[in-house]
Amino acid sequence: MLLTGLNTQHKTLAIYIFMRAAVLAARCGIKSKRFGHICKPLTWSYGDIFLMCLSSSQILSAYVLKQDSLPPSFSSFLNIHGGKDTVILEGLKSFVSGMPSSNKFKAIEKYYRAMGADVKLDLQMKTPCTIIHGNQSCGGHVLNFLIQGYKRALPVYLPVYLVPALIVHREGLMNRPYEILARGLLGTARSSLFLSVYCSSAWMWTCLTARTFKKINIPLVALATFLAGLALAIEKKSRRIEISLYCLARGIESFFSCMTDLGYLPQSLNFKRADVIIFSISTAIIMHCYAQEREVFRSKYLNVLDWVFGVPPPPPCDETPSCKNCKQH
Repeated sequence: MLLTGLNTQHKTLAIYIFMRAAVLAARCGIKSKRFGHICKPLTWSYGDIFLMCLSSSQILSAYVLKQDSLPPSFSSFLNIHGGKDTVILEGLKSFVSGMPSSNKFKAIEKYYRAMGADVKLDLQMKTPCTIIHGNQSCGGHVLNFLIQGYKRALPVYLPVYLVPALIVHREGLMNRPYEILARGLLGTARSSLFLSVYCSSAWMWTCLTARTFKKINIPLVALATFLAGLALAIEKKSRRIEISLYCLARGIESFFSCMTDLGYLPQSLNFKRADVIIFSISTAIIMHCYAQEREVFRSKYLNVLDWVFGVPPPPPCDETPSCKNCKQH
């Protein structure tokens, strides 16, 4: 990792690899006789959704309150799919922080006026609904945002599903074109629905939470955005853990960035190249599992590692009881 540059940090990559290593270590623990009972809670089938909820609480709160704690590319992604102008986010940030600004409210009113809506904001108001969606009702806003969000999500997921179909499944595409293309289009539709529901539900839960408690503050925003993670249930089971770990890595990075800026982390813990340390520990765990606990890998990841390290594929199985390959696979 140091070869990429002595001053170039890769915190997000290091944390993501650490999450992957933690998953492998947990699988080893689950099948261990000594630690199996300790790791049993990790077998919870909805653990991936819970991780997504935790990640969402940090990521989406940071999206509103502290975007500079997020990687620039990820922040840009959220700005696109969050569907809100910077003016609205700045006004919402000041309101949630308990310091509503008349100048920012006037900027929001001007923004809505340019959109053809006459919106009046009051510094004494209790809920942020008018800031978020102007004169539109909460339900109407969620429905409209869902439709627009789906349109924004489709271009994101079309390449994710169709490009692998053209490259990885090119032979099958010649023999079963309709089946593979249909599967890709179905996956695109499903993942696009997840992303649009995820973003629209974040605003929905924010409005609903504020209306329920008759106020809004940072803890309530964290609660509302936590619930937005439930949208991951729409995704296919095999993709849930990938998405949740990806978001968790960014959530952890954002969390520690916020804690550092607030002065809650001692300087002794603020290593200059902590990413190298985390990455090294993570790769050590992964390589140990690869050498000693190969069965904890999913087949596609194991095949990639075998290809990278030049490990030849196992010989064809003769399907006899004495075949060692049958016993291993």
